[in-house]
Amino acid sequence: MDTDRVVLITGATGEFGPFAARAFAATGARLAPTARKLPEAQALLSDLGLGPDRGLPQAVDVTQAGSVAAWVEAVRAKWGRADVLVNIAGGYRPGKPVEALEEADLDFMFNLNARSAFLTCRAVLPLMLAQGGGKIVNVGAKAALQAGRRSTAYAVSKAAVLRLTEALSAEVRQQHINVNAVIPSTIDTPANRAAQPNADSSTWVAPADLAAVIVFLASDAARAVHGAAIPVYGLTG
Repeated sequence: MDTDRVVLITGATGEFGPFAARAFAATGARLAPTARKLPEAQALLSDLGLGPDRGLPQAVDVTQAGSVAAWVEAVRAKWGRADVLVNIAGGYRPGKPVEALEEADLDFMFNLNARSAFLTCRAVLPLMLAQGGGKIVNVGAKAALQAGRRSTAYAVSKAAVLRLTEALSAEVRQQHINVNAVIPSTIDTPANRAAQPNADSSTWVAPADLAAVIVFLASDAARAVHGAAIPVYGLTG
């Protein structure tokens, strides 16, 4: 990957986000990470050793169009371009059976996972189109392909992320914008270990391995890859 690329990362301070941020920082990229609170994004950049010349921390509500637009405008004002967008922001809420599922439950998952990806993609596209290219990597989930019981809202929201990836790729690939997705199974994070204490975490996806796939999709080596959804399942199959 070329150095000095401008990489926008949503959800950069969550369980997995710092691994992706570190992987991109190692390439020499300039990072614009989001967090719910500004000190969290500032602390991440400090941990990575990135000063103001290579880091732009922002507090962003990725479910609100105005907040997302302000973030992208701040990136444009500072660096004049947006080379890579990585949509990590999202989450999971323990599900209910469909007959007990409330509209608020569906709205919460859809806003957090799908609406956020749509808003950030839409906001960054004008910059990428103007500069003649870019890379977008969305994070889906295995549940988007094979939903389990009590996971309706989560599975639907993550399936929407994959369809967004395909549709957007079809629209902008001729403008040299690569839009792809990764589909992780369970990621080996402290939160997942706490939630599943009896599971064999050695079969889960190592965060650094998932980050490496994302960095590849954002690199020139993946210039011929469009609209893909790459399974990253670890040893879970």
